Amino acid sequence: MIVQQILKLKANTSVTTVPPGTDLCHVAEILATQKIGTVVVSPDGKTILGILSERDIVAEVARSGPSGLTAPVETIMTKAVQSCKSAESADSVLERMTSGRFRHMPVVEGDQMVGLISIGDVVKARLMELAAEKDALEGMIKGF
Repeated sequence: MIVQQILKLKANTSVTTVPPGTDLCHVAEILATQKIGTVVVSPDGKTILGILSERDIVAEVARSGPSGLTAPVETIMTKAVQSCKSAESADSVLERMTSGRFRHMPVVEGDQMVGLISIGDVVKARLMELAAEKDALEGMIKGF
């Protein structure tokens, strides 16, 4: 399975972005309200400046205390964002996420973000693929 197929399987394909300068408290509210784990920092919704996860916010509060929530996203976002292409394999993306210990990856075509996939999206797609293979093998064994 490839990333493009994973994006098609997602119920919600929108990517939540915040502009530079947004304070961490506001980002925490967005994450909690939308029940998501990350936001992409972008001035226009397509260009990626960084990525910020709930883990990043928790780490900042642990370092700075509650006053850390007033900091702008640029101070703690990951600037060297790992991204993938629509044609990349699910296995390749899963391997990169696992080795890099992150759970979200923007999908980029050219210099524009076209989606975001989570490790949960990749695992779900892989499980669907395995179930289809299992059914096909059972059909072959049973002679269907």
